[in-house]
Amino acid sequence: MNAPIAPTPSPVPFPSHAWRRTFEIGIWVVTTVINAVSNSATVLIDIRRNGLAFQPWEPVTWEWSSGVVMLALVPAVVWFTRKVPLHWDNWRRALVLHALASVVFSVVHVLGMVAIREVVYAAYGTEYDFGPWLQQLFYEYLKDWRSYASMVVLIEGYRFIRRRLQGEASLLGEPDEGPPVEPVERPQRFLVRKLGREFLVAAIDVEWLQAAGNYVNLRVRGHDYPLRCTMATIEERLDPSRFARIHRSYMVNLGQVASIEPLDTGDARVHLADGTVLPCSRRHRDALRERAGFA
Repeated sequence: MNAPIAPTPSPVPFPSHAWRRTFEIGIWVVTTVINAVSNSATVLIDIRRNGLAFQPWEPVTWEWSSGVVMLALVPAVVWFTRKVPLHWDNWRRALVLHALASVVFSVVHVLGMVAIREVVYAAYGTEYDFGPWLQQLFYEYLKDWRSYASMVVLIEGYRFIRRRLQGEASLLGEPDEGPPVEPVERPQRFLVRKLGREFLVAAIDVEWLQAAGNYVNLRVRGHDYPLRCTMATIEERLDPSRFARIHRSYMVNLGQVASIEPLDTGDARVHLADGTVLPCSRRHRDALRERAGFA
């Protein structure tokens, strides 16, 4: 590796998981409220300006029903972007899948908002007329695919920034010149890039690993460094005498295991030296006890 390696820098402060979840949910809620309020006001102004025969509660119902259903769909879009992330090596396939997902997104959005409108209109003693369904579905899709695309861009952009602030890990590859300094198939260190700097993290310093979509988060001294690979791939590369799979989404550094708490379900909780508690599935419990010296 020819790039200069800087000493491990102090991590850039980043919100804890709990605060990050609050921040992420808050952004979507605030955006939805702002859009619903501003759009309702705009439509009300247009109705009064043109002398249209609509009650004030009607445009409010239209905008808020759309916004509420759109907000409810955010978790599904977040989940799908984890399953089908946009990368240079898969963008053609990803775009096709996202195009299909946008159709499903639009249909669910329309059905949900129409259902809410019908309930509200019924409460006011009248009926809601959506119009010709095929024509209206096409009209709504012309708007919804842009909303879907905006959501995907926002989600992927946020993840990109978060990875840059956290530092993104990668496996050491073959150097440009000369033999590798360590076995490439059994990495002893990871290269981490953060804010234009590079530093090395020893594999033995990784306390535990968690699958996160197409990434695996390496937990090192309280900070996560996302590594773009699958859990199965990294499991094959890490030293089996030091790391053990304990769950479909978790691996642990055996040197960090303080105790194993069996549960009535057959599963277990793994308590680490720093107080972290990780889940252990029943299929891995006995092997973990033996390998960690608790048998």
